[in-house]
Amino acid sequence: MIKHVGHGGIIRRIAINVGAGYLPGINTIITGASQAAGLMGWEIVGMRDGFEGLLHPDCYPDGGLVTLSPQIVAALDLSEGGTLGQSPRVDPFHDTSSNNGTVDHSDEILKRLKEENIDALISVVGNQGLGILYKLHRKGLHTVCIPKSIENDIAATSVSFGFNSAMSFTIEMLGRARQAARSARKIAVVEVIGKQAGWLALQAGIAVSADVVLMPEIPCNLNMLARRLDEKISHRRPYGLVIVAEGVKLFKKPPVEKSGSSRIVSLPPEATGEASEQVIVPFEKTAETLARELQLLIDRETYPLVIGPWARAESPTAVDLQLGMAYGAGAIQALKNSKNGVMVAFMPPEIKYVPLTEVIDKVRIVTADSEFLNIAGSLGIYYGNFSSKKL
Repeated sequence: MIKHVGHGGIIRRIAINVGAGYLPGINTIITGASQAAGLMGWEIVGMRDGFEGLLHPDCYPDGGLVTLSPQIVAALDLSEGGTLGQSPRVDPFHDTSSNNGTVDHSDEILKRLKEENIDALISVVGNQGLGILYKLHRKGLHTVCIPKSIENDIAATSVSFGFNSAMSFTIEMLGRARQAARSARKIAVVEVIGKQAGWLALQAGIAVSADVVLMPEIPCNLNMLARRLDEKISHRRPYGLVIVAEGVKLFKKPPVEKSGSSRIVSLPPEATGEASEQVIVPFEKTAETLARELQLLIDRETYPLVIGPWARAESPTAVDLQLGMAYGAGAIQALKNSKNGVMVAFMPPEIKYVPLTEVIDKVRIVTADSEFLNIAGSLGIYYGNFSSKKL
């Protein structure tokens, strides 16, 4: 692996690949990088399915590496999720998919890159991918990373690629859910993407003026939530919209027998916790669990809806199309300026380059001083309270 990439007058061979997780519009990043590399006089090749095309070329008719010629790039559909495919969810340092136990492919990756005369690698990755590329960088790989994340949870950048497209689709679907809830006079409980960060739930919730937005950063006390939601629903407004990120933590007081009835408000078998309060583990049925519990607590009809996964299938927005081109071209500029082991970061109004050491093992989350929380509060949206451990 080289330690320096020269100026545009020296022909270099650059590769680009995509980490795990489908997102619409990845072709814009490939196009931006390819066009910028062409103007530098550099050859750029695409790597199929993360590192799979490099490690297992015999599995691909074209050998696993695709030369991104001007003709091929011009024919790309910018709205598609990526002509190169994406990596399987496998850590090449700890591959457990074979029958040989845990296998470390890192040395093989570096060897194959050298054999292919690839001087540097541009990788479009999420949080896990950043950690993998950093470890490869430590072993000698010249790398520049581009952040992609529907959750917008990557540290050191204001907007990860894919977030704006997911938010636009989510807002559209939430608007329809709100109309349906109003027509049916029910409470819609809608689950959106957000295992670690609540940016999508929060910003989309603001856009549709939701009643409640629940996020992984703020554990939710169901009893308090039920009271607040019940206060907002009236004869004149007999419906509600609750938005819940998939990673939210739900708490509830222990079940008690209602007076005059043998009915017990029960918790699911997986409930655990302290004597004073129990945690409801929603697994991957957050909307269903929350809708059931709310219906028991406030005696109003609810219906769950999960729209999270569909956000990955929507066409990219104009913002992401522009951002993708900028990220791709920015990665080439990083290589031109001999930057190594960095991530391209959008910090409005500039594109900057952040060392991978500053972004790995970190998550960009909603904090108590977030201006978006202030906006949500001013609109009467209930989201919990940071001042309490179990809200």
